[in-house]
Amino acid sequence: MIQAIFFDLDDTLLWDQRSVKEAFTSTCLIASEKYQIDPERLEESVREEARKLYSSYETYPFTQMIGINPFEGLWGNFLDDHDEFRKMKEIVPQYRKDAWTNGLKACGIDDKEYGAFLAEKFPEQRRKKPFVYEDSFQVLDELKGNYKLLLLTNGSPDLQNTKLTITPELVPYFDEIVISGAFGRGKPDASIFEHALSLFNIEKEHVIMVGDNLMTDILGAKRAGIKSVWINRHNQSTNEVVPDYEISSLSELLDLLKQL
Repeated sequence: MIQAIFFDLDDTLLWDQRSVKEAFTSTCLIASEKYQIDPERLEESVREEARKLYSSYETYPFTQMIGINPFEGLWGNFLDDHDEFRKMKEIVPQYRKDAWTNGLKACGIDDKEYGAFLAEKFPEQRRKKPFVYEDSFQVLDELKGNYKLLLLTNGSPDLQNTKLTITPELVPYFDEIVISGAFGRGKPDASIFEHALSLFNIEKEHVIMVGDNLMTDILGAKRAGIKSVWINRHNQSTNEVVPDYEISSLSELLDLLKQL
């Protein structure tokens, strides 16, 4: 019998991909007004430049392990008490400027000052655009009080807490919140799941993990011997990582739990 549910945050409850997309759209539209540039082409260029730069820094292995992506680097401040986060805090101001300046350059515009301006605009836009999936609150309302709920998210504590601050309605649903950057290892490492289990003092067979990412949420649950539910909203095919259960929307979780 399931007594506790672990939830991933980004693109499981929070629609992070949409928030990032909308922030890019707004910022690139501002640029198109000044330079008559195709905003979609600029977005594509900045995303590509950001990925290239991000993977070139000495912090890259750490960000991979903790689970922080290049686009989080474009708006997070990383005010965390850890050597690697301190390095990131030093790197990101230049990283943002370079990503936007190089993105502009790839579109034929050489303007460092304007690149720096857009680098400041993007975080502003991202903070204005927190999106939550429409069924997240409905599902959490049903579950609260019937199950112990834990939020298990990869990322920088400073950045993940910022996301929760701009969507304050989410936090009260959870009995515990575990952030990989505070714990020291990220999903799919089994140890972060074991740590989460220890907070509830519940046997793993009474827990289920719900997430959108096969390579972090589902693989990590499998490694820790915890049943998993994969939210496959985009009809993706599974790779070598096979979840115990698959749903196409969060609301389907309620029926699945009745069957279990």
